[in-house]
Amino acid sequence: MKKINIITVGKLKEDFFVSACNEYQKRLSSEYKLNIIEIPQVKLYDNPNEKEIEKALKAEEEKILKHIEKGIVVALCVEGKQKTSEEFAEILDTSEPITFIIGGSHGLSDAVKAKANIKLSFSKMTFPHRLFRVMLLEQIYRGVNILKGTPYHK
Repeated sequence: MKKINIITVGKLKEDFFVSACNEYQKRLSSEYKLNIIEIPQVKLYDNPNEKEIEKALKAEEEKILKHIEKGIVVALCVEGKQKTSEEFAEILDTSEPITFIIGGSHGLSDAVKAKANIKLSFSKMTFPHRLFRVMLLEQIYRGVNILKGTPYHK
C-alpha cells in the first residue's frame, strides 16, 4: 500500500473541515496509508515583528523536521511552482512514500523548504491553512482518479 504523510501546522477545529477531511481520507484509504501529523502552531500576538515570526517558524521547523521520512517531500509554499491537476497526479505516480508539508499562518521556514524535493503552490491567492488541508486531500483524491482513469476528474 502506498504511503502519504501530511505534516500540517495547526489543528482542525471546525466540524465542516473535519468532515470534509474525513470524507477524503475514507475515499483514499483503500489505496493509501494516509498519516496526518498535526504540529502545534506557535501562538503569536497581533502584529508580530519579523524576529517573533522567525522564532515561531524555527520552533515549528524543529517539530516538522522530526517527522519527515525518506521519499518525496513536497513543501506547499507561495513561492512554489503551480501545476495542473494532471501534473499534480504525476507526483503521486510513485512507489516512494510522499510527505506533504502545510505551514501555519506564517508559512514554512527556509530549512523546511530546503528539505523538499518539490515546492508547490496551489495559487497566488492566500488560503486559511485549515481549508488548505481539505483542498490538498481533494487534489490527492483527484490525482489518484486521474492516474486510474476514472470519471471523477472532468
